[in-house]
Amino acid sequence: MAAIAEFLAAEHRGCDESFASAEEAAQAGDLARCRAVFQRFQAEMERHFQKEEDALFPAFEQASGNAMGPTRVMRLEHRQMRETLAGMEGALAGGDLADFLGQAEALLILMQQHNIKEEQILYPMCDRLLGSAVGSVIQAMRDLAAR
Repeated sequence: MAAIAEFLAAEHRGCDESFASAEEAAQAGDLARCRAVFQRFQAEMERHFQKEEDALFPAFEQASGNAMGPTRVMRLEHRQMRETLAGMEGALAGGDLADFLGQAEALLILMQQHNIKEEQILYPMCDRLLGSAVGSVIQAMRDLAAR
């Protein structure tokens, strides 16, 4: 049986790789490449957030009867990361790679802390709580990505 923990942790790794590529381009002073790679990374992050917010979190909340617990915290952290991503996008629009890299440091810390909470706590809780519905939740997340 597929597991939410494996499915979404793999997405975290993919996002991490795209993020590292954007940072490398910025450190090399390649603004055009940084913009292109960052745009891909930002889209990957948004798709990942949407899968969680539109499919996983509602399923967890319905099964647990709790919308004020870990999913609320994750949504707040998604908002923080979206704000930082918007700042990074603005830095790139202005051609400021130093500002981009400064904000990238903050985003890296946010992502690392967030991913640990999801991978070590929330995803395993989802796998246990959702039980036989795990496959349908993963399919719902795949369907969202296909849009």
